[in-house]
Amino acid sequence: MENKKDIKAVIFDLDGTITDTEKYYYKAWPEALRHFGYKADDDFALDFRSLGRPFVIEKFKSLYGDDFDYDKVRNYRKELINKMIEKDGIPLKKGAKEILIWLKSHNILTALATANDYERTIKHLKKISLENSFDKIICADMVKYGKPAKDIYEYACRNLNLPPSETFAVEDSPNGIESAYSAGCNVIMVPDLTDPDETLNKKLYACLDSLLEIKTLF
Repeated sequence: MENKKDIKAVIFDLDGTITDTEKYYYKAWPEALRHFGYKADDDFALDFRSLGRPFVIEKFKSLYGDDFDYDKVRNYRKELINKMIEKDGIPLKKGAKEILIWLKSHNILTALATANDYERTIKHLKKISLENSFDKIICADMVKYGKPAKDIYEYACRNLNLPPSETFAVEDSPNGIESAYSAGCNVIMVPDLTDPDETLNKKLYACLDSLLEIKTLF
């Protein structure tokens, strides 16, 4: 684990970390599956948080068979989420804007590493006026394998011109934490829908109650 003074950048996940939108996916996935006649309990989406496309398709087919039409269900899920956003907007997690401003004022680089594609990411960031708040924006369609593979965090670090050991990665989900940890980042969890278990805790540099507490680590 690196000394605090060696941290030169903070890389953030988006859904459930910067934006309070993981709850939309939590609700929309089971609803979309049931719409097409598949069984899904209310907690179905928890294991799918930040899961990259190749992995999520494989998981769906293992649950529902090889003929499962992932794109059809996903497109309907996207429609549901778009309706939720139209109705309720994109709420920010507590302290999101404040911590980004604080990091910039202390000359600490920031990046986004999200499971969303670039077009959707920029669209959402513009809605919350954060499109210019990160030094680098790294999206799932820029790498071969999404989370929990390490690709996206390795790519983010290369774009920042920093070794992973000189970065904090801020995540809310097990898949995101695994991705950042595998890349060699110092992982901070700010829990959203679930708290870390014992196995996950061992991979964390810190577990914080809010984004603003990141300031205490410098």
